[in-house]
Amino acid sequence: MSLQQTIASMLPAVEDELKAVVERTVRPTYPELRGMLTYHLGWEGEGAGPEAQGKRIRPMMVLLCAAASGADWKAALPAAAAVELLHNFSLIHDDIQDNSPLRRGRKTVWVRWGIAQAINAGDVMFTQAFSALHRLAETVSPAAALEAHQVLQETCLRLTEGQYLDIAYESCPVIPMEDYWPMVGGKTSALLGCCAELGALAAGVNEARRAAFREFGYKLGLAFQVQDDWLGIWGDAALTGKSTESDLVSGKKTLPVLIGLERSPQFRARWEAGPVQPDEIGEAIKCLDAVEAGALALAEAEKLTGQAMAALAIAVPQAELRDELNELSAGLLKRKK
Repeated sequence: MSLQQTIASMLPAVEDELKAVVERTVRPTYPELRGMLTYHLGWEGEGAGPEAQGKRIRPMMVLLCAAASGADWKAALPAAAAVELLHNFSLIHDDIQDNSPLRRGRKTVWVRWGIAQAINAGDVMFTQAFSALHRLAETVSPAAALEAHQVLQETCLRLTEGQYLDIAYESCPVIPMEDYWPMVGGKTSALLGCCAELGALAAGVNEARRAAFREFGYKLGLAFQVQDDWLGIWGDAALTGKSTESDLVSGKKTLPVLIGLERSPQFRARWEAGPVQPDEIGEAIKCLDAVEAGALALAEAEKLTGQAMAALAIAVPQAELRDELNELSAGLLKRKK
């Protein structure tokens, strides 16, 4: 079975699990609150459907890691729902903090219902993530459910730390290179590491293999973020859907920018002078190209990818059982133009 076929077989089960959590946790007397959640999850409202739902990469990671460990992936469905709900909670709050009017081509929850109600809806979804994990006591064991709660709680702390750093760095014209990794490690990598570990936990693998799964997801998340940083400057917006102006104009502390600040006095002087304007993008990119900031960032992404694959080989010694996770990883990292 191909990865696409496997995902096609898993996705309906994930959606059913998510819907069951929403139904049992929101009282029917509050239909508007329920509507905020179902709208954000892409099930209802104008533009609802697969595009609005997203790719559900994180629950797929949970289920594929469980399957690669030799378990029935259906047993890991409560964990898959939990990570997707946690991810979507973070998106609702991120959209408020970033003042983003659109998410997946639709108005964000805060634009439609206001900031106060959007915060509240995000809080509900945060709680639902932990409620979803309770069913692991039925599909795996009570001990596994308790341990999964601990893993998810630790991940929540890493996520909020990463978001704290991201917001705090907005007021800093320059940050040291070493401060970049805790930020992206929290914002991007912690949850992918959690996904891989929860899949392994549901499968009942030993602690050493669980740690290897966690390392695989974490390093894959770092590689994905570094490549996303590259795309934010050199990517083809027509192919990626990501503006090539946004990262430089918004002053994001991405890896290529930090490399440029370290290596190019011309780029650093312009950066410290104030926000880069849209008509200055070309000149700024020339400065970055002159010090090979893009090439160095991609080399870092390749190194991190290699580390992720090495961890996966420890987590899943049988090469044939790694095929779908290898393909999923390649799919996450393939966009370069």
